[in-house]
Amino acid sequence: MRNVVILGSGLAGLTAAIYTARANLSPLLVEGAQAGGQLSLTTEVENYPGFPKGIMGPQLIQDMRAQAARFGTEYLSGDVSAADLKRSPFTVTIEGEQTIETKTLIIATGASAIMLGVPGEARLMGHGVSTCATCDGYFFRGKELVVVGGGDSAMEESTFLTKFATRVSVAHRRDTLRASKIMQDRASKNEKITFIWNSVVEEVLGGSVVTGVRLRNVASGETSELKTAGLFVAIGHTPNTGLFMGQVEMDAKGYILTKNGTHTNVPGVFAAGDVQDPKYRQAVTAAGSGCMAAIDAERFLEGHG
Repeated sequence: MRNVVILGSGLAGLTAAIYTARANLSPLLVEGAQAGGQLSLTTEVENYPGFPKGIMGPQLIQDMRAQAARFGTEYLSGDVSAADLKRSPFTVTIEGEQTIETKTLIIATGASAIMLGVPGEARLMGHGVSTCATCDGYFFRGKELVVVGGGDSAMEESTFLTKFATRVSVAHRRDTLRASKIMQDRASKNEKITFIWNSVVEEVLGGSVVTGVRLRNVASGETSELKTAGLFVAIGHTPNTGLFMGQVEMDAKGYILTKNGTHTNVPGVFAAGDVQDPKYRQAVTAAGSGCMAAIDAERFLEGHG
C-alpha cells in the first residue's frame, strides 16, 4: 500500500515527487513511456527561473529527477495500462502486469501536441520545429517563420512570434479561419503576418536545422517550397487522460477539472500540470501545480488519519 503514487515524470510530476518525498510520504513515480515529458524533447530552456544562461530541457529533467530521488522518491518505468479510481484505495496497473494500491493519486500525465505527421517534422523537432512560441520564439530573432493552424492558438502564436520574427506566414488548409473574431482581427492587422490559404505542409525541409517547408495547395494540387527558419505547429493539444475517462470530471476537450487547488471530484485524486491546464502550458506553471498537488495530497492524508 502506497501513500502517494504520481503518474508522469515531467516537471509537474517531479515537483510533486520532491515535495511528497520531503514530507516523508515515500512517493512512487511512474515515469511513462516518454520519461521527462515534453521537456525531454526540447533543447535550450531560457524561461525557467534560476538559470540565467539557460539549461537544456533533458538536463533540467535529469537534475530534478535526482533531486526527488535524494529525498526518497522511488521510480518505476512503464506505462499505466489501467486505473481504478472508483474505490479507495485506488489501483493502477503497469503494462498489464503489476498492480499497485495507493491512498492518494497525483495525475501529471501531461498533454501531447497534435503534430502534422509529415516527413522531417519529428527529426527536426527542437531544431526549428516547435509547438510553443512562448518557449522558443526568442531563438528566431530576425528570422522568417511559418505557423500552421487556423484557430485561436495559431493566431496567438503568430502574434507573439512577430515580436522576434521579420515575417510570420500562417498556413491554413481552408480559406477562412476558425479563430475568434478578436483574434482574427488582431492577426490580420499585424503587418508582419501574412496568410497562405488552402495550403498544407507536406514536408519539413532541412538537414540539421529547418530551412524550409514544402506546401501543397489543396484547391489546385500545386506544390511549392517556402524558405523558413522555423515551423510552429499550432493545431492543438490532446491531454493524456484516456485512462481516466468516466472516472474523473473533465471538460469537453478531455482536460481534468480541478477545484480548490488541484482536487478532482474524486477525494484523494489530484491533477497537476498540462493534464489540467489548457491555458498556460508552461514549465514553471506545471512545476507550481505539482507543488500544489503534493501539499493537497499531504493534507488529505493528514485529514484521513
